[in-house]
Amino acid sequence: MRQIAVPVATVVLALGLTGCGAGSAGGSDDDTLVVGATAVPAGEVLAHIEKNLAEKAGLSLEVKEFTDYVLPNTALQEGSLDANLYQNVPFLDNFNKTKGTDLVAVTDAYLPPMGAYSKRVKDISALSEGATVAVPNELTNEGRALQLLAAKGVIGLKKDAGPTASPADITSNPKKLTFKELEPAQLPRSLDDVDAAVINSNYALDAGLDPAEDAILLESVKGNEYANVLAVKKGNEDDPRVKKLAKLLTSSEVRKFIQHKYRGSVLPVTAG
Repeated sequence: MRQIAVPVATVVLALGLTGCGAGSAGGSDDDTLVVGATAVPAGEVLAHIEKNLAEKAGLSLEVKEFTDYVLPNTALQEGSLDANLYQNVPFLDNFNKTKGTDLVAVTDAYLPPMGAYSKRVKDISALSEGATVAVPNELTNEGRALQLLAAKGVIGLKKDAGPTASPADITSNPKKLTFKELEPAQLPRSLDDVDAAVINSNYALDAGLDPAEDAILLESVKGNEYANVLAVKKGNEDDPRVKKLAKLLTSSEVRKFIQHKYRGSVLPVTAG
């Protein structure tokens, strides 16, 4: 975990919800947009915006970092955040469905491509028969991992298997792979114990893995539905502060920052 140093905003490393206070929901500054984020890449992208672009746009940001995929949405629903940045639309839709929340996407921001990693093989096709592959145990991320493997022909999936695909939807498994379901944050640490692991980009980057260099299989941005989105509670889409941040996230300046800093490990969704 790391704490982002931001000259203007107060950045809080949040492991829970205690002490969280959003600007429009009881915080100390009603003009400050409080945004929940995972440290990498969302926190770094937001820190760049705060340091270089926000003041000119008339926007004040406060970033609260989280280490999991549940609390940022819980905090947003309860009003201790004004927005968050870390999730894709399939995850958001499933979260709303299973948790009874009322959250909506405002804009795509960037794609942190999911990838397969291994300390034992250099290409996904080199996995041996009976190899163990670790995948996220969270519903939509597991489905995403299986879809990535299916796209390469490692496994086959039912035709109607969508973002929530599970091992039960596997129709062919030529190498008789065994799938080990783990918490997403644990996947990088599993690489010593499994033949390969399919890992979300933020956790890969946090563990010192370079998706563009280290992944033995990596998603592409074309036609990809898993771009990370700026999300708010329904009804807050037209908040002027949210609109300002959405515009900055999709600006050429942020696109260039993502291209320069991550060099293919995180992909901008805007053209240019």
